[in-house]
Amino acid sequence: MATAKKKCRQYSIDYLKYGFVPSEADKQLPMCLLCNKVLSNDSMKPSKLEDHLKRCHTDKIGKDLKYFQTLKEKYGKRPTMHSMFASTSQSNDDGLRASYNISLLIAKSGKPHTIGEQLILPAVEEVLKTVLHKSPFDVLKRIPLSNNTVQRRIDEMSSDIESFLCNHLQKTHFSIQLDESTLPSNEALLLAYVRFIVEEEIHEELLFARTLETDTKGESIFNVLSNFFTEKSIPFTNIISVATDGAPAMVGRYRGFISHLKRIIPGLTAIHCVIHRQHLVAKHLSDRLNQSLHFVIKAVNKIRSNALNTRLFAQLCDENDEDFQRLLLHTEVRWLSKGACLTRFYSVFDSILEFLESRDPDLKENLIKFKADIAYLTDLFKKFNDINLQLQGDSLNLIKTKGIISAFLGKLKFMKQNISRREFSQFPNLSQVECIDEDIHTYSQHLSALHDDFKTRFEDILTMDIPPWIINPFDETEVANVVLQEELLELSTNEELKVKFRKGYPTFWLQAEIPEKYPGLWEIARKFLIAFPSSYLVERSFSAVTNLLTKKRSKLNITERGDLRLLLTKIKPNIDRLLTLHQIHPSH
Repeated sequence: MATAKKKCRQYSIDYLKYGFVPSEADKQLPMCLLCNKVLSNDSMKPSKLEDHLKRCHTDKIGKDLKYFQTLKEKYGKRPTMHSMFASTSQSNDDGLRASYNISLLIAKSGKPHTIGEQLILPAVEEVLKTVLHKSPFDVLKRIPLSNNTVQRRIDEMSSDIESFLCNHLQKTHFSIQLDESTLPSNEALLLAYVRFIVEEEIHEELLFARTLETDTKGESIFNVLSNFFTEKSIPFTNIISVATDGAPAMVGRYRGFISHLKRIIPGLTAIHCVIHRQHLVAKHLSDRLNQSLHFVIKAVNKIRSNALNTRLFAQLCDENDEDFQRLLLHTEVRWLSKGACLTRFYSVFDSILEFLESRDPDLKENLIKFKADIAYLTDLFKKFNDINLQLQGDSLNLIKTKGIISAFLGKLKFMKQNISRREFSQFPNLSQVECIDEDIHTYSQHLSALHDDFKTRFEDILTMDIPPWIINPFDETEVANVVLQEELLELSTNEELKVKFRKGYPTFWLQAEIPEKYPGLWEIARKFLIAFPSSYLVERSFSAVTNLLTKKRSKLNITERGDLRLLLTKIKPNIDRLLTLHQIHPSH
């Protein structure tokens, strides 16, 4: 007996009142305009379509036919992946543009160049075949992403950005920060960052990465900078300030880098990185506090240096319902390491004592004995970490820096006064520990010594004279210089410029009209706005270099290749210009 042929239902225009249209993939299947769900052919009848509307879209019951006609029109006009790919393929250079854009993404991610062929192209192929049901060959052959191609694209875009940057620095004033560090391959790498103004905004960009061929003395550093400036035709006189880490090679009176630079630019403002100075102050500990810190580091190393101890301690913390199960190692070169190590250590202090009870009873007794010291150091280094973070960042200027430094100096004096009278509100961990008079005396002396050391190291910042008219040019202020007073009077009555003052004094002074109309005032104000207070950016860049030079990419030439610049830059390369320099070749 022959099997009855299954009936195939056809779409009717009347089904639109239930919100259904024929599916684009198969016209014999109904698709809901509200949720884009495609139903089976068996559902192609009014009762089932109406049932879907009532069950899934109760708020749309009662809508008239016009409402669904509007939805149908919007659905027909929507952009689709197929139409986007079709329009993209119309232009011959679109594949080349995609190659540049993808290479830029690879550089920004810091990934190896082979990821283009190994991951990105296969992923695009899978999307084209699986989602769009389109042959990937025509699209993929237009996007060259071989290892060498990606490298060339990155180098070309980096060169384009460097050309734009150097051309701009030839005609504008800027500040610079430099630092050198030794790479794992024992190469000495010198990095330089610049801060300048473009279109009424402050920008910070990597100027160069160069290798110091022999020694790292001040003269060698100066020669590298001088050769770069000569090669790029950048005048030294455009530099208004320089920030360094304060190392002897940088700040030496006779042979330091800055001394060489000041022979060319006598009026140069030299700044010792405020973050390095704060870190040096934080190292100031008495013998007793240094011993207490030593016990903490010894306990951390005892647990972390042994794999079994690490696992057993994690198990103990889990049983004790601790928030953390792992201690942090202390690394001297990392600014926030000591504070983070102490904070984690004190948060699991009781579990550490329990763990050491059978493994190192003497160390346990020492930790109990100096618990007050550990609590004090934990609270204090938390405050040091807070100010360190405030001194980091891209938008910090000398005015903000002075405010942060002055505030912390006042806090140190206030903390010393409070702790002397057993007021522990600024030391939450110490307030939970019983302190004897000898402890209070030790902490009071330490805070007093920190205050004096802080004041000495930051004397130049604290005594820096900031004209009040920079903060508020519309306040009634008198200056001794007649020319400046005349410019200030004219500026304070300019209602058009006053509008931007509401957004803050930096935005106000960066207006393009200021240097033209008030050159005397601008020459003073720009130093406070453009100068680098720290060498934070080059320090951060060294971390980026470390991330790039992984074990599998150890032979990447940081100074010759463009990977580092594209990873760090905020300037967009001129891809349109680069496209005009190329003849299009398909991928192979």
